[in-house]
Amino acid sequence: MVPRQHSFRNLAIAVILMVLAASSGCGSDSDKVVVDFTKTVPVARPGERASLTPPLRVAVAAMISPKETFDLYRQLLAYLGKRLNQDLEFVQRKTYAEVDELLKKGEIDLAFICSGPYVAKKERYGFESLAVPEVHGSHFYQSYLIVNKDSPYRRLEDLRGHTFAFTDPDSNTGRLVPTYWLSELNAKPETFFSRIVYTYSHDNSIMAVARNLVDGAAVDGLIWEFYQQKNPAFTSKTRIIKKSEPFGIPPLVASKSLAPASRERIRQILFAMHRDPEGKKILGELMIDRFIAPQEEWYANLKQIYRQVAGGKDKPHAP
Repeated sequence: MVPRQHSFRNLAIAVILMVLAASSGCGSDSDKVVVDFTKTVPVARPGERASLTPPLRVAVAAMISPKETFDLYRQLLAYLGKRLNQDLEFVQRKTYAEVDELLKKGEIDLAFICSGPYVAKKERYGFESLAVPEVHGSHFYQSYLIVNKDSPYRRLEDLRGHTFAFTDPDSNTGRLVPTYWLSELNAKPETFFSRIVYTYSHDNSIMAVARNLVDGAAVDGLIWEFYQQKNPAFTSKTRIIKKSEPFGIPPLVASKSLAPASRERIRQILFAMHRDPEGKKILGELMIDRFIAPQEEWYANLKQIYRQVAGGKDKPHAP
């Protein structure tokens, strides 16, 4: 009877996590959407005529699920378009790698990307960091190792032989950091865990742990804290058992094809946003204090970890 239950649980995990990648994140079960990642979405600038210049194409890596990403960043992008007097197109892709590829080809102008791809691909792809969010007075963030609050697990070692969720193959907090932790134990994810799944967003990973679909996950600490404050329906069912050292918060980057004058104008708008009542309100919804100028030394420890793990990737796992 026990083996049959175990088999049923594995099947349930496989089926439900396939659904998670298309879900709306931490909303209700009925609030699910299917997102066409090949399309762009115009971001309206209410009360203004469309500008004559080409639209600014902006992507946000799917650190949170697609619908949540659009809902959270729509106002920020509309604000930026209004101040630039330029239309914006919001571009979504399922994986970090797809967004990186768009930057490489110059098919988008701006992108909020994960710090992992930033340190790994900046020189190769030629994009430039423009601004970094400051959250609760800090420009650093951490990876959180989480388990279900009712589980017996207390350490990473306790998860040996159990199921685990990564977010994206290129995620810093959602894959690179836990892989580094395992390397310190002379272990690799594919042999340490009984099963690995990719959820393709941190809120999906939180949901998977909260619902006992997986035994553990590594997630972006900022996103866990965001939901813990705004909507703790799932974070309240999880428990943090390990935190990483601090890393520089993921930056907003510009493609090498974006004109220097446009880059500087965008910087000026973002750096002044917290001093404008409208801008401050939007930042408050995102739990961002302000945007500040990035410094490369904030990512030095992450570069060292990336080199130690050698940028290696496990064999692909089905989402």
